[in-house]
Amino acid sequence: MCLSAGVSFTASVLLTGGGVAIVAKALQRNLRYLPLGLMPLFAGIQQFMEGNVWVGVNTGDHFQMVWGAMGFIFFTWFMWPFWIPFAVWALEKPTSARRPWFLAMAFLGLVLGVLLYVPHGLGTDWLVVTVNHHSLAYENSMLLDQFLPRWLTYTLYVFLIVVPPALSSYRHMRHFALTVAAVVILDVTLLRFAYISFFCLLAGLATLHLVWIILTNRCAVECPELFGMDRRPRPA
Repeated sequence: MCLSAGVSFTASVLLTGGGVAIVAKALQRNLRYLPLGLMPLFAGIQQFMEGNVWVGVNTGDHFQMVWGAMGFIFFTWFMWPFWIPFAVWALEKPTSARRPWFLAMAFLGLVLGVLLYVPHGLGTDWLVVTVNHHSLAYENSMLLDQFLPRWLTYTLYVFLIVVPPALSSYRHMRHFALTVAAVVILDVTLLRFAYISFFCLLAGLATLHLVWIILTNRCAVECPELFGMDRRPRPA
């Protein structure tokens, strides 16, 4: 989280503990829920990595700051743009004509994630972490900056995390798309001074929406043949 090491580690404990519990619930209820259920756990690990960034910044330990930042942006740039479309694909009915599109978006997100993340670990100076208004700011260059304007890269990123749930056959997933869109709007309008860090904080909180979906088995309302009580088919 963007405020301090203590806040980040506290958020990590809460999200990781809750994430483990909801993963167990997803495994019990239906394996199609598992990719969604893993997202709070991933958010908890991400907050743990940002806690280490704070420790590195505060103590002057450059190595701890760098590996913490690389772990943090692994989820920001690499995981979320392909994992969200993949999770929507896994949840979708096998007969849905939208599944190939979700899989294509997951592949596109994987390619984008590789291009956004991997160059930061190649010994470049693209990863720069500063403290701005008592928050961590990840000021970096990107490989795609050489080919695309930054706003277009961000537009593609937002497309991949908002559009797949917005196109889901399930109403509750379309509502989750609204939650993610609200996070993006709040981040870019009010929190631009540390937008990456705040986005991940708010996105971590947004995963509580997914916890509610799994705990209440919302998919069973619209697709009882796949999500009957405690049925566990593997995603096709």
